[in-house]
Amino acid sequence: MEDNIEIEISETNRGNERIIINKKHKFNFSFQRKDKSKIYRCTEYKTLNKCKSLIILNDKKEVLKYESLHNHLEKEIDVSISVAEHKIKEEIKKNSIPMDIKPKHIFNAISQEMGLIYPEYSTIRSQIIRNINKQFPPNIKCFDDIPIESEYYKTKRNENFMIFKNTDLIIFQSPFQAYLFSNYHKNIFADGTFYAAPKFSYQLFITRTYVGEFNMFYTTSISILKSISNAAKKVFPNINIKYCVWHYKRSLEKQKNILCYHEVKNNNDYLTNNASESYNSYLNNIFPNKPLFYKLIYILKEEENLSYNDYQRRAKGNWKKKQKIFSATDEIKILIENYKSKEINLFYNGCNRNELIKLWKECLIDLNDININLK
Repeated sequence: MEDNIEIEISETNRGNERIIINKKHKFNFSFQRKDKSKIYRCTEYKTLNKCKSLIILNDKKEVLKYESLHNHLEKEIDVSISVAEHKIKEEIKKNSIPMDIKPKHIFNAISQEMGLIYPEYSTIRSQIIRNINKQFPPNIKCFDDIPIESEYYKTKRNENFMIFKNTDLIIFQSPFQAYLFSNYHKNIFADGTFYAAPKFSYQLFITRTYVGEFNMFYTTSISILKSISNAAKKVFPNINIKYCVWHYKRSLEKQKNILCYHEVKNNNDYLTNNASESYNSYLNNIFPNKPLFYKLIYILKEEENLSYNDYQRRAKGNWKKKQKIFSATDEIKILIENYKSKEINLFYNGCNRNELIKLWKECLIDLNDININLK
């Protein structure tokens, strides 16, 4: 038996015991004998190599026997991946809130601990994500399974986040969002999204309000609806809805396309619901697929906390941004936007095709001047 055998405890992807010998070879658990000693065989035992190496450990993980009969090359990189995955998995288990885990941060910490021979992040990233997902609470499969109370219904300031639930919907609103809703309720923008709603639900319904002194929109509530319904009426049963801005805009768009073949930018701030639509698009980008219920709640709480911090910062007067230094790219964007505005004015005044061609020719000349000044 070899002297100075270095043993590290690891495990397979299925959670079975694995032993690492001298950071060069992997041994998987085979069986346990009557004296409680365990036999581990080389991972190449069931391959074409049919390696006959084995190691026997007692119940205190002390080596009783080691037969080093390897008929294959050492796999230090492969072994390092196995060790890294195990260490990261153990680190993840220590965190009570899996959504707060940053895979890259854990990777960096473990890589420094292990030293020079360490796998690249890309080779074990997927395994890290899987281990994090295993720490999540059991996923909600139907609307009735949503709990009325949960540790996940608390904001980062330890305030209640879930305020109402019945058989049709569940509403999330923090005290901060309730404050915004009460004090800035002159115009409430509402919109729904289907893509960011959990699988067991129909729609995510979001309300936002405009805070004029800061020129900012803030989310005031998020509701998960069980089935097809008049979302606004369910969330606000006594509200007087004047019209649906989205359908109004869509109708205008259809009429515009009928009357002309040229796209016109609508700059009327009173006929837009971009305050909610842009936020919905943001959520859709976060969740490429239907999100898990608790992952969705976590993200909504994170966004609520960002909004709270932003509002507090602006309320203290720390919201004015430094004057921006315009780059060449900025100049080009500004120039093109100016010409788009000119094009819209020409179009409304009944211009012909030659005037539009002349306009964009002038734009090309100005763009060339910007390019010359950069040289």
